[in-house]
Amino acid sequence: MLVPDLDLLVRAAEHAGDIACRYTGPTAKRWDKPDGAGPVTEADLAVNAYLEEHLQQARPDYGWLSEETEDTSDRLDRDQVFIIDPIDGTRSFAEGSRTWAHSFAIASKGIVTQAVIYLPQRDLMFTASAGGGAFCNGSALQVSSHHDWTTASVLAPKPNLEPQHWRAAQSPSFQRHFRPSLAYRMATVASGRFDAMMTLRASWEWDIAAGDLLIREAGGYCSDRTGQALRFNSPQAKLNGVLAANQPLHQSLWQALAPVDQAQS
Repeated sequence: MLVPDLDLLVRAAEHAGDIACRYTGPTAKRWDKPDGAGPVTEADLAVNAYLEEHLQQARPDYGWLSEETEDTSDRLDRDQVFIIDPIDGTRSFAEGSRTWAHSFAIASKGIVTQAVIYLPQRDLMFTASAGGGAFCNGSALQVSSHHDWTTASVLAPKPNLEPQHWRAAQSPSFQRHFRPSLAYRMATVASGRFDAMMTLRASWEWDIAAGDLLIREAGGYCSDRTGQALRFNSPQAKLNGVLAANQPLHQSLWQALAPVDQAQS
């Protein structure tokens, strides 16, 4: 009997956690990727090797996009595509922090339909399926109902508060917070622990895909920097930033942002 897609991702995440936790972050072998693309450790590569073999064997007709696999154009011809970040928050992993995650998604014709974000060292398993809701360890998730963007709690990198990014040409007054894993930031917004999250720089699809579905299934809305709904499995595998919150808060935050051409000038 064929295992449902979400169950396949959950089981893969559990095993990936077992693999990653065999390594102790600070002593794991580490390399820096070319062109300032960030670090990679032997744990990232070991998890990716397992996932690439296991998931592609289970779904040979699905395309494959992973941070740790050399990309090819083959995935662009597939209706269903795995979008995988073996370890999101590699720097934190390498420093010995517990705040890193496995982030797995399946996109169907550009829309994420199944998602898992798993933090094995925090025992947090976030799951979502299209039309089936979002959950953490089996408990249903709901985004925050806070609507005032000026007092909201927002997960964002510090540079996002620079005045050039805002129509008022001054730093916003909302409460800024930060978590090293982008996937975990999105999961905590889906759970209502924070009101919103944003990143204004170009972002890789594998960092975002699973969190996008979690937030949407928890009643929120995700867009890129320009307010457009997110679509995945693009040729460049990148998104023009991410903004996520409940719908009214998302709208007010987006309206407060400077137009892209102004912010980049």
